[in-house]
Amino acid sequence: MATSTHPIIISCTNNISLSTKSSSPRNVSRPSQIFLNPSRAIKIRSEGRENPDTDSLSSAKLDRRNVLLGLGGLYAATSNPLALADYIKAPDINSCGTAIISNTQNKEPVPYSCCPPTLGPCVPYKIPTFSKLNVRPAAHAVDDDYLNKYKTAIQRMKDLPADDPRNFYQQANVHCAYCNEAYKLNDKPYQIHYTWLFFPFHRWYLYFYERILQSLIDDPTFTLPYWNWDNPQGMILPEIFDDDESSPLYDKSRNQDHRKGYVMDLAYAGEETKASEFQTVKNNLAVMYRQMLTNAPCPLLFFGKPLRNDNDFEHSGMGTIENVPHNSIHRWVGDPTEAHHEDMGNFYSAAKDPVFYCHHSNVDRMWTLWKTLGGNRKDIADPDWLQTEFLFYDETKTLVKVKVADCVDNEKLGYTFQKMPTPWENFKPTRKRKTKLRSTTASVPPSTTAFPVNLCNITTLYVTRASTSKTASQEELLDLDLEYDDTQFIRFDVFVNEDYDVNTVELDRVEYAGSFSNLAHVHKPHITTSSTTKTTFSLAISELLQDSGLQDDDKILVCLVPRAGGCYLNVNKASTQIVDC
Repeated sequence: MATSTHPIIISCTNNISLSTKSSSPRNVSRPSQIFLNPSRAIKIRSEGRENPDTDSLSSAKLDRRNVLLGLGGLYAATSNPLALADYIKAPDINSCGTAIISNTQNKEPVPYSCCPPTLGPCVPYKIPTFSKLNVRPAAHAVDDDYLNKYKTAIQRMKDLPADDPRNFYQQANVHCAYCNEAYKLNDKPYQIHYTWLFFPFHRWYLYFYERILQSLIDDPTFTLPYWNWDNPQGMILPEIFDDDESSPLYDKSRNQDHRKGYVMDLAYAGEETKASEFQTVKNNLAVMYRQMLTNAPCPLLFFGKPLRNDNDFEHSGMGTIENVPHNSIHRWVGDPTEAHHEDMGNFYSAAKDPVFYCHHSNVDRMWTLWKTLGGNRKDIADPDWLQTEFLFYDETKTLVKVKVADCVDNEKLGYTFQKMPTPWENFKPTRKRKTKLRSTTASVPPSTTAFPVNLCNITTLYVTRASTSKTASQEELLDLDLEYDDTQFIRFDVFVNEDYDVNTVELDRVEYAGSFSNLAHVHKPHITTSSTTKTTFSLAISELLQDSGLQDDDKILVCLVPRAGGCYLNVNKASTQIVDC
């Protein structure tokens, strides 16, 4: 891709400035309770759809004692909860450098530039007015007229000049630049995956991609389809993409064994499931229930761990949907015969496959649906999240700066989603183990002596719970401290009240707590042979313990089942904690 050989100064005026010396909070779950000046408190509607008052964000001062009191265990993900930080500003295009292929231990560079053309000047983006919401359709339900329009738009995007920022491959490079080290954050590689920026970045990314397509066919009502993989009707590669090379929606670098109506595995681990098609569908619904409901009662469990201006990725962590099924689907679509599972199976190349945008349109839909499920399922109120900025080119080739706060409500961006059934909402897993496995206590070690352990094989242990009591607004977490080679694809499952004879084929049961899935990525330039990441993988287990009849037990039996790349991962600790959502 063409890039300028002469630096062009790209400048965006910051309308809101949060100084690193100011008192912006690390994490704030209820802003109205901690702002010293109540008149300037941030107001968040109960359903999490109202944008915060950005003026309040820029000027509010906090009492450090109140901040300390407001930080529960869930908010202690960063190394220093009291180190007050600045939000992440838009990256400098002129400092964009070489991107690195995600899963290469020797940090192999991407064979082309992922950096955007420098056309400046940069301007703050103003969301256009509209009179009616556009509706993104489910891919499996579109008609021929829509499909022809979609193909025409993608073909015209591919036909644009190579150095046009709206060009199909330039748009694909946007994802590569943000996700494969081309940008820096305080001289460290910048990565929006595995953090709380995952959802808002991709929402803005698809928003501008969609507007470019609209402009190319002169139809402001056109919208991207979403791959309805959470609905049994959509649990195959959408037929609109399952065509030959004559279609602009075709991509040769896909898993050819997963075409022609092959039922997908939302928790795909790199090998085909041994379950029947019917059981696979049930497993998929159970995974969705776990990831949207059981494991995501709190905002940071759903969105992922904080990334701030002064952070590195040492303690980054995925939200539930990014973990599974997002990562699993990328791997399921990517071509296993390619060196790095291109296109969808690797961050640098994923967006070169048109199905990427269809996949992420449904990921975006999950954000919208999650906020309708009740409880504390609301957008994050932390100013460092809300004020984080990104750069994109819009449909007029104008470089624009956007911020997270302006995208938290998809309807304020002018679109909604075609309504489709969500059977996973009522697909609560059933209890298969009728008794507690107490007889194994003598042969199973406690977590205090079982770790650290390399997860090459099934590992079973007992975890002594920190507490057996909590309030209705609190959640119990099972925390696993992990250290792993993040250049590898890794997946393991977690079961409770199971041991070495665990049934790994059926996930539609109470004993299945959740899965960890790492899609290969890199972010540490000083490491040349491997890239070690540390994170705490947290599973919300309150509902699971209740449904298993274990809510009053002081110990729980935990079984860890490696499904892919387990030998590249060490589990260093297992514990529980009670947190405020």
